[in-house]
Amino acid sequence: MAQSIADRRDVDFVLYEQLEAEELVKMDRYKDLNKKMFDMIITEARNFAIKEILPLNEEGDKIGLKFENNQVKVPECFHRPFKLLQEGEWIAMNEDPEVGGQGLPHLITQASMEYIMGADFSFSAFGMVCHGAAKMIELFGTEKQKELFLKKVYSGKWGGSMVLTEPEAGSDIGALTTTAVKNDDGTYSISGNKIFITCGEHDMNENIIHPVLARIEGAPKGTKGISIFIVPKIWVNDDGSLGEPNDIVCTGIEEKLGLHASPTTSLTFGGKGKCRGFLLGEENRGMMVMFHMMNEARLGVGALGLFNASCAYLYAINYARERIQGRDLADFANKDALPVSILKHPDVRRMLLWMKSYVEGMRSFVYYTAHLFDREACATDKEEKEYITGLIEILTPIIKSYCTDRGFECCVQAMQVYGGYGYTKDFPVERLMRDSKINSIYEGTNGIQAMDLLGRKLGMKKGMLFMNFMVEVQKIIAKAKETEGLEALAVKLEESLGLLGETAMHMGKTAMSPDMKVAFSFATPFLDVMGDVIMAWMLLWRATVSAPKLKKIVGDTVGDERLEKINKNKNAAFYEGQIKSAEYFIEAILPATLGKMNAIKNSSSAVVDMPEASFGG
Repeated sequence: MAQSIADRRDVDFVLYEQLEAEELVKMDRYKDLNKKMFDMIITEARNFAIKEILPLNEEGDKIGLKFENNQVKVPECFHRPFKLLQEGEWIAMNEDPEVGGQGLPHLITQASMEYIMGADFSFSAFGMVCHGAAKMIELFGTEKQKELFLKKVYSGKWGGSMVLTEPEAGSDIGALTTTAVKNDDGTYSISGNKIFITCGEHDMNENIIHPVLARIEGAPKGTKGISIFIVPKIWVNDDGSLGEPNDIVCTGIEEKLGLHASPTTSLTFGGKGKCRGFLLGEENRGMMVMFHMMNEARLGVGALGLFNASCAYLYAINYARERIQGRDLADFANKDALPVSILKHPDVRRMLLWMKSYVEGMRSFVYYTAHLFDREACATDKEEKEYITGLIEILTPIIKSYCTDRGFECCVQAMQVYGGYGYTKDFPVERLMRDSKINSIYEGTNGIQAMDLLGRKLGMKKGMLFMNFMVEVQKIIAKAKETEGLEALAVKLEESLGLLGETAMHMGKTAMSPDMKVAFSFATPFLDVMGDVIMAWMLLWRATVSAPKLKKIVGDTVGDERLEKINKNKNAAFYEGQIKSAEYFIEAILPATLGKMNAIKNSSSAVVDMPEASFGG
């Protein structure tokens, strides 16, 4: 079980060899920290996850939730680990100590969360929603609101949620009908029905703080007239003590494919006309406030794609080593040959290397973006800060969409490695596959992320965000061209990057033309090819770090002598694995990406021209 969340060797490689996390301590913001502290925190997160959280998976999945008398009870086994999550101050690791955080870099927080969230998201979601709700209050709340709510929500003493969706207003948030009426005491009376609320009702906390989107009477239609309100499950008095229960009723929980121990609830606000809330921020500025939370959530969900993929891969590689079945192809005609582990079979090796390359590429991508947040926070030069912010903006929809899609596919491949056993509940990959599917749907479906990339991010600042992204990729290409053995891979990535630039220009022009709908019918394929180029970028970056270090270990040896040195040295084996991942992805997967780019440039209008009646059904 200890190897079924994340490979610590690879985590350390990304942190210290690829992204050079130790450099962070040279910045004023993190000057009181050091590598020893970073390692200690990640080790503690790993131990906590393995000992306390990972065992919850099977029991939580089997027991599920109990819904009685409009209340939700989570599995009893969740309560002790959640108390430890609070006591360990894991929820607000990267926040300022003044508001209840630990003041850690986002990068170190990300590595720690890979273990905590990767161990069981049904459990860790209770902490994740606390952080999101508290962050909005920190950024937009009044001093009184911060005093009442901030530390209690950041600590996990009180729970949080995100209350957006309505039965008739899913992705179209502007169509919401929940209303808010201002009272004489400055509070607002809230009335409406909301659905699909993660951790909207449960017995893990004494109180739950709901950020609720609603429209004040007389406000403009659409998203411009939406405000956001802090609506406590139990009313909070001026002195911080708990008052009477608010008029909030849980009307049901969803029966889901996966995440059986995570309550996805429906809530009615003000059914008796007595639900009160506090305005958060300014009137009609709710979407601006909510997007801060949504962007954080989207990055977190994208990271979940990586976490699920990492778990699935580690389960699959361990199973492939242990499962003995079939003769080696080289001995196939020899009926007396002994059966071998399925890791010897070429097609199984193909599936595993496919998974390995995506897991490693996604880990670098997710950690790189977390590192951008640290660089943004520490930047003192305005232009540098804007440059980094722009990179975060354009990468966010890709992390959310691409990593969740590939994460699910990695879980499917892991199930395939297990064969028939993978389809049973006797092994964990079946549950991982079920749990991971939701990642592409919530916090804005992946199709919406693709529309955001094409419709907003690609053209921001006259295309400069995309151009700056290409500059970052080109830096690694230039480095790889000067690294022995990687020159050809660099040229292939450069060719792909060039074609991606042409494709982006084509998409941008088409999106502004009468053929706009044709462009948006290719929004998802465009996001995917951009994601493929990012994977190649990250893997080639890893290879440029690994190749010189491998050379120091194996020297100029070749053939069996070189192989023997690699097999006898763990670091050599690891670095060789990085180079092979890059080779495989760039030589076996990226060529198909070029074909996809050409298909996008061809701009078939079949999707748009198809008569509705011709869809059949």
